[in-house]
Amino acid sequence: MIVNLWNHFFSDGNLVIFGQLALATILGALIGMERRLAKKTAGMRTFALVSSGSALFSIISQLAFENFIGSSYDPSRIASQVVVGIGFIGAGSILSSQNKVRGLTTAAGLWVSAAIGMAVAYKLYSIAIFATMVTISILVVLWFFEHKLIKQMGSLAADDGED
Repeated sequence: MIVNLWNHFFSDGNLVIFGQLALATILGALIGMERRLAKKTAGMRTFALVSSGSALFSIISQLAFENFIGSSYDPSRIASQVVVGIGFIGAGSILSSQNKVRGLTTAAGLWVSAAIGMAVAYKLYSIAIFATMVTISILVVLWFFEHKLIKQMGSLAADDGED
């Protein structure tokens, strides 16, 4: 009994899924690391959970409903609900006060992190890894250019002298 349970738990199919969940978690955590370094409240744990959770939901939608293929049931509905659900969580991370919006980039990052987790679940590993690299590049490189440009534009506006 215990041997059968052990063999099932560590079957080839399960090991692939465990690897998928681990990869989704690591990729989400990498994006979250940048957010944490940028001193944002949502960090490695949040992004890792979003990415691994979306991977898990996507894997479930693939495996648990294989028997429904050809019926009117559509297992892709679960994956589509991940997109909607993470949008709801992202909306909750956006704050507005004194005409300033905060958390929009974090919300977008959470949304991308969910998509990366789904890509891992559907075994699109190269796409997931590339999307992670692009996302981190956007958060780091474009932040640098954005702040440098804003600083330059601010000094130009201050030197303008016209009001």
